[in-house]
Amino acid sequence: PPSIAGRLLRRVRDFTDGKTVDRAAADKALNRLEVDTLGLDAMDRRYLMMIADIYRGGPVGVETLAAGLSEPRDTVEEVVEPYLIQTGLVARTARGRMLNPAAWKHLGVTPPATSLQLPLLDDDA
Repeated sequence: PPSIAGRLLRRVRDFTDGKTVDRAAADKALNRLEVDTLGLDAMDRRYLMMIADIYRGGPVGVETLAAGLSEPRDTVEEVVEPYLIQTGLVARTARGRMLNPAAWKHLGVTPPATSLQLPLLDDDA
């Protein structure tokens, strides 16, 4: 999103001391800022790893995620999640947030084996 790109550009400029921002300078700055190849920063990866490690890929509610990240719910919903949802890494479902296959692949983590048990009651019951 443009707001994230603008924020990152300002941070990259801080590293160049007013010099021209070329590819090498941008790469160096983004590495120092811990921004990965998908444009995810440390907070994005903490969010994804929390869902993967603690909640086995989800579903998990946004309030729980916000508490675990020590961030307000609004920050999670308005700052962290939009790009993760837009890129298809996270799905927002009625039951909570879930990791999509692309997130597992990007994290380099094997998803847990899915349970063969079917729910006893449908959510609509």
